[in-house]
Amino acid sequence: MLTLGPDDILLDCRAKSWQAALDAAATALTEAGLTAPEYREGLHAREAQSSTYLGNAIAIPHGTPESRRHVRHTGVRVLQFPEGVAWHDGQRVHVLVAIAAQNDEHLDILRALTHVLDRDGVAQALASAESREEVAKLLAKQAPAPRLDKQTLCLKFPAHSAKELALAGAARLYQGGCVNTAFMSAIAERAPVYLGGGYWLSSHAGPELAPALALATPADTRLEEQGHPVQAVFCLAGQADYHLPLLERIAALVESVPGETLANADSTRALSLLAGETGATATRRVRVLNPHGLHARPAKQLVQIAREQPVAINVRLEEGSPSSVSAASLTKVIGLGARRGQWLVLSAAGAGAEAALDALAGAIEGGLGEKVSPFERGFEPAAPAPADIKAYPTLAENEAHSGVAASPGLAIAPIFVMRAPRFDYPENATDSEQELGRLKDAITQGQAQLAALVRGAGGEVADILSMHEEMLDDPELYRAAEEAIREGRSAEAGWWEAIDTAAHAQEMLADRLLAERAADLRDVGRRVLSVLCHIELPEPPAHPYILVTEDIGPSDVARLDTAKVKGLLTERGGATAHSAILARALGIPAVVGAGRAVMALDNESTLILDGERGRIIPSPSEERLTRARQTLRALEEREANAWSRRFERAATRDGHPVEVAANLGNTLHAADAVERGAEGVGLLRTEFLFMAHSSAPNLATQTNEYRQALEALAGRPLVARTLDVGGDKPLPYWPVPQEDNPFLGLRGIRLALTEPGVLETQLRALLLAGAPREDGLACPLRIMLPMVKDVAEFRTVKAIFDRLMVEIPADERATDVQLGVMIEIPSSALLAPSLAAEVDFFSIGTNDLTQYTLAIDRGHPVLSAQADGLHPAVLRLIQMTVEAAHAQGKWVGVCGELASDAVAIPVLVGLGVDELSVSARQVPLVKARLREFDLNDARESARRALAQSTSDAVRDALEAN
Repeated sequence: MLTLGPDDILLDCRAKSWQAALDAAATALTEAGLTAPEYREGLHAREAQSSTYLGNAIAIPHGTPESRRHVRHTGVRVLQFPEGVAWHDGQRVHVLVAIAAQNDEHLDILRALTHVLDRDGVAQALASAESREEVAKLLAKQAPAPRLDKQTLCLKFPAHSAKELALAGAARLYQGGCVNTAFMSAIAERAPVYLGGGYWLSSHAGPELAPALALATPADTRLEEQGHPVQAVFCLAGQADYHLPLLERIAALVESVPGETLANADSTRALSLLAGETGATATRRVRVLNPHGLHARPAKQLVQIAREQPVAINVRLEEGSPSSVSAASLTKVIGLGARRGQWLVLSAAGAGAEAALDALAGAIEGGLGEKVSPFERGFEPAAPAPADIKAYPTLAENEAHSGVAASPGLAIAPIFVMRAPRFDYPENATDSEQELGRLKDAITQGQAQLAALVRGAGGEVADILSMHEEMLDDPELYRAAEEAIREGRSAEAGWWEAIDTAAHAQEMLADRLLAERAADLRDVGRRVLSVLCHIELPEPPAHPYILVTEDIGPSDVARLDTAKVKGLLTERGGATAHSAILARALGIPAVVGAGRAVMALDNESTLILDGERGRIIPSPSEERLTRARQTLRALEEREANAWSRRFERAATRDGHPVEVAANLGNTLHAADAVERGAEGVGLLRTEFLFMAHSSAPNLATQTNEYRQALEALAGRPLVARTLDVGGDKPLPYWPVPQEDNPFLGLRGIRLALTEPGVLETQLRALLLAGAPREDGLACPLRIMLPMVKDVAEFRTVKAIFDRLMVEIPADERATDVQLGVMIEIPSSALLAPSLAAEVDFFSIGTNDLTQYTLAIDRGHPVLSAQADGLHPAVLRLIQMTVEAAHAQGKWVGVCGELASDAVAIPVLVGLGVDELSVSARQVPLVKARLREFDLNDARESARRALAQSTSDAVRDALEAN
């Protein structure tokens, strides 16, 4: 982006004409080494097209697109003309901002200068400035405009008081970078002020704050406080007088709009009301199609058309601030900074408003004097024609190619390349009621399809598809589509715009995990769109195959016939996407993020897919194919044998016991884990229960859920991890400030300790659930704290735990109970001796421990292959943890992916690990792997691994033996 600085400014220039001033600007650019002398013709040619006068004595000359070949470096030169220059459009110019831009960087300068244009006295100040610094200061961008947009809205929040709503609004401002923790504290300390009509205000001002306004409305519109209704709470951040327009907006709203109306509004309607668009206001929604947005030329055309209308027209960005500006003001329109693809909302009132809006909207759709092309919609592109397929890069045959390992296993089969269909439909429709009826029918059919899939699925598949059902029930999503349809869109266009807008907002979140969940939303959207467009996916072959596709939605994975689909290969996607999670749950080997070239593979050609290593081999040779088939047969025989012996006690070949437990994401899966041979649950992720409710589940709800798991385990131990949510796994009713790196922020026990009441309720529920059964059978309970960095955090929780053990009668609570911690932060491993003296056990979360130790995001599409838990640094931390625990007579488990890695299992046992907790599907295979070696063999494997310097060297050394 171009910027202005003192070194770019030339003072006290003179010119007898505007042509001479342009020549001086061209010379300045050339002497600075920014352009060739020929760029001068481009400046004059551009000025001949239309004036570059901006306002307030400023012009911004720049070349034509054809003259860009004469630009050597991007840059600017500012020329001050104290006596002024008569410009060819009748204006008088005191400052030229001459721009040499190889692309369209001049638009950044233009937008940055618009704030200057309405300030009184700027022209005179620029003419009389005596230093370059003074000119630069006059042109410098001032304080940011007051912020109020969709990101600062917190609607239908499940609050119980006006203060809770104020804090929710403050959290939105904090997430947007507008306020600091001092602001949060100030809002927490003071009660909101009642404004009347159901409106409340909470505010705080400070020089370090950005002026901004958040709006929070309650989920329960019957909420009252001090005898007054609580319909909407504003949270205002003030700075100097920059927030005054926001106060004026609040005053206008309180005066003219009943609080109940705002309380029931969705985000689009709320912003419309805040913009002053009432029932008497006519509005039009129109998309900017200009390649470079509303820069000077199209903006000038828009302003001229607006001025010709009999009524005043306002315009605002639909997705930005609700502040409308006059469409008759060039500087205001340019200041919107509207980009291609953004939606504008035009508004007007009075006689002739409808016709005026039609005229202006038509001009905008026509390009405002520029050649424009339709905006591409957000659904999948058409399947490429055969000629287009040749444009894809090709993969060499009989060679290994890498992707991201997403689900372990080996697959050998012909491939079926499935390309996304094209959804072709009209943008607009005349009968909105008919379109709404079509949409409702399609949603109903989509819900029926999902319900059928849920009934035929189980475990994590059913959980995620149930979430999709909830998405289709989202009233906000339907209302957004309904509004678009009532404004003339077709059912298909209105629905997809609602889906695409919501998914785009999800993708903009800093957290990768949440951004990837946008795929779930689009998957739901495509399901309804396919019903509306009567489109069915291509029929796969009748024989077994490996599915190759650009990406795949979770419901698509759930619909796969696992008897036929032997493997999954995708062009895009990450190891943490729901589609990858489901592939693992279904036992389908998968490699994702393998690149564009996989879409050029030939249907029916043979592929070897190794989901363990993230490798594929297209069109393998007969020799390689024979070896792979031998490996696959050996794997299948091993799996069958492992299943037949799944209930045997887990131990090494010479009888050394190592408990094999299951990792669960839901209490309902406990019985299935037992059926697969699990000797307990080594990790119950309790956050599933909190994520399934709109508010924190109460004591009874939690107790019943945990008791179900304990009863299904029938005396086997349950290791329950306390609530592990935070920056990367937020709860809608527990707002957390946005963090640049949520993996290093408020999560796990750190977040739980900010709400000790929630933590105490969970601990109490676990203890009550663990009470001995009526038949006297004990329920071994192990409570595990996540993300503990040192003993101080453990002691804080231990104090609550000890108090509960005293408060709850012994016959009403668990008696066989332990309190331990997860080792997933390097500091906790390094401080294991001090922790081991006080905790009852350790469970090592190798996934997080690896990424924190190696500073590699384990979901990174490029680096994830290097995030290997067998790295010597990680193994040394595991060794330190085990040694510290055993010195105190405490046990150690491993509950990360490393626990099911066939190469790593002997190393972990050799290091002294007492328990391996893996996915339920992996339990029989892990038990089988333990039976293949002696304890002394394992210790030798550990010694050999610790002697290496890289993870590759570790694997080479272990596989060579």
